[in-house]
Formats: sequence, structure tokens, C-alpha cells
Amino acid sequence: MLRSGALKLRIKTHPLKIVVDAGNGTGGIFAPKLFRTLGHTVIELFCEPDGSYPNHQPDPQVPENLRALGDKVREVGADLGIAFDGDADRMGAVDEQGNGIAADRLLALLARDMLTRHPGSTVVGDVLSSQVLFDAVAQAGGTPIMWASGHSLVKAKMVETGALLGGEMSGHIFLGEDYYGFDDAYVAAGRLLQVLATAKQSLAALNASLPTLYSTPEYRPHCPDEAKARVIDGVRAALEGKGEIVAVDGIRVQFEHGWGLLRASNTEPVLSLRFEATSEADALAYRDLFMAALKNYPEVEAII
Repeated sequence: MLRSGALKLRIKTHPLKIVVDAGNGTGGIFAPKLFRTLGHTVIELFCEPDGSYPNHQPDPQVPENLRALGDKVREVGADLGIAFDGDADRMGAVDEQGNGIAADRLLALLARDMLTRHPGSTVVGDVLSSQVLFDAVAQAGGTPIMWASGHSLVKAKMVETGALLGGEMSGHIFLGEDYYGFDDAYVAAGRLLQVLATAKQSLAALNASLPTLYSTPEYRPHCPDEAKARVIDGVRAALEGKGEIVAVDGIRVQFEHGWGLLRASNTEPVLSLRFEATSEADALAYRDLFMAALKNYPEVEAII
């Protein structure tokens, strides 16, 4: 069962300087007040709610949307920047150098911290997440579970397994330690601030302590809804014997030096593909294997 109760944010050991970019969404109403209450210095960026989003779209997983935040962090010499999506259930971060950190790497840092208090605990990540996440959880003594993408699916798996932490590449982070298992970006950001405020390293250094693999962007070619299952089954048959196949959500094929993913979007008539390996050449080679199989289905939009 997920633990519930009053959220316990530990007292920081030193204050941080934080830039908060709410993207003119609802995060600007509450996040600056919360972080100041925790004793940090906050510089606000696009924190006035405005549904026309005059500065950039409030999606913290799109690198372009973090550009202004990174620039501001460097300008003021902040320790990090925190970005929120429009309704503040997703978050993103940039380090003190203004560089964005992917959501699965943030989740890995939070998992390593949580496992110091709850050794052996379960952490759920979606199939789009880097192998770095699952390896980091295992190396920290936790139990990693790879599960289907979709916030309701991840939350359900957390309840089923009693996981204290879960997340998706989209920036949803679900917290079950002294909380309710919700994807609450305020709490996720607060946990990240705890990690950094009690660490003897910068956020860039903490991120660098995780292995770095080459990851492609997520490809999202159009595919009619009625064709998705047939296409995925056909690609799976074409790739049989090429590597170990995990089928919790579409197919994720584990190759010698990385992996490739093909799944169906839950909300749009598109497929979702992503590839990761120890080198760019390997990742692109795995991509090309999938693309060669997809050429047998003219109803799928060509992407390369």
C-alpha cells in the first residue's frame, strides 16, 4: 500500500537560489511562496497566470521551453531552475549551468535519495524511460519496475506493488513516501530541492554521477488507431530473435548495447518510438531496424 499522511519535507542544510518558470500557468501562484517558506531565495520568471501563454508553452519536457529558464539561471547565478507545466502536475529542471535534465534522470536522483530511507523499495518507471533509471534503482538497492506509459497506469502499478516512487518521461513524478502517490509537481520539486540542499555537490555534478547514454528524441509518426495493434504485432514478428522483447506496452527490444521501443499512443492516432544506446551509432542502428520493419506498413507515416 502507498503511504499517506502529511508531507514531510526535511529541513534544508543550506538555502538555495532558485529560478521558477511557471510558463504563465498555475504554478506561479503557489510555487514561489512554497520555496520561500522552505527558506530559499526565489527569482520568478513568467509566474503571472495567462492562458494565452505569451512567452512559451508550459511544457517543461520540450527543450525550447527551458531556454529562457536556463538563461536566467546563468544570469543570476542560481543553483537551479524549476519549470512547471500549465496545471503543475509535471515539472522539469535545469542545473546551475542552465542545462536541462531529463525527467527520467531527475527520477533516478530522487530514487537514490528515497532508497537511503527505504532500502529495497520499489520504483516504477514507464517504458519510455532510460535504462539509466532502472539500473540506478537496482544499484541503490531498490526494485525497479518497467511499466506502461500513462499516468493512471503508473499510479495503478504503484498501488499494486506498494511502490514509493514512480514517474514518466513526460515529467509526471508520483510520490508515495509520506504522501498519496499523486503526480504533484510542487512536492516533486520540493524533494529535488531537499536532495540538492543536503548534498555537497551541484545539480550538474549529481546528474553527472549517473551514466550518460545516447537517446534519440521520441518519434511520433501518424498511424490510424485501427492499424496500431496490427502494425506493432508485425514489427514484433520482424524483430523476433534480434533481442529480448519486453511487451508491457507495445514492444521494447533490449539489444546488446541499448534498446528500441515501439508503442501506441493512448490519446492520439500516432505511434511512439524511442531508442537509446551506449553510442549514437548503435542507437541509430536500432532505429533503422525498426524503421525497416515499419516500411511494410504504408499507413504509417514515414519519419526518416
